[in-house]
Parts: sequence; C-alpha cells; structure tokens
Amino acid sequence: MEGTVKWFNMRKGYGFIKGEDGADYFVHSSAVGQGKFIRENDRVLFDPAETERGKQARNVTLLQKGSEIVKEG
Repeated sequence: MEGTVKWFNMRKGYGFIKGEDGADYFVHSSAVGQGKFIRENDRVLFDPAETERGKQARNVTLLQKGSEIVKEG
C-alpha cells in the first residue's frame, strides 16, 4: 500500500503514516530499515498489518521525499 508520512520522530523512533485507504498506520524505525529514515510528507510503500495494538506499517520503502513533491498552486 502507498501512503504519506504524517510525522516521524527520529529521536523516539516512531511515527504515523496516512495510508491510501485513509487510515493511520503506526510505524517504528525498525520497519524502515537500518540507516534509513523517513520524514513528514514523504511518499512511502508499506505492508499494512493489523496487530493487537492497531494498524501498523511494515517493510516501509521510500518512494519520494516530501521535499521533492511539487505543490500545485
């Protein structure tokens, strides 16, 4: 599934992704991969998972940095 990073705190190691289905997915730094990071507004690809604690994003891959997205105006 594709989504957009709502926010991600690198110090705490977690954040949330808004999935293309409109749902929010918790994302932990371990789902992003060693030495990689994501930021607010980045477009990502991830595997959605339903867990005891709610929806989570796994196997997160960066598709496009938020800073590279051109806003129409």
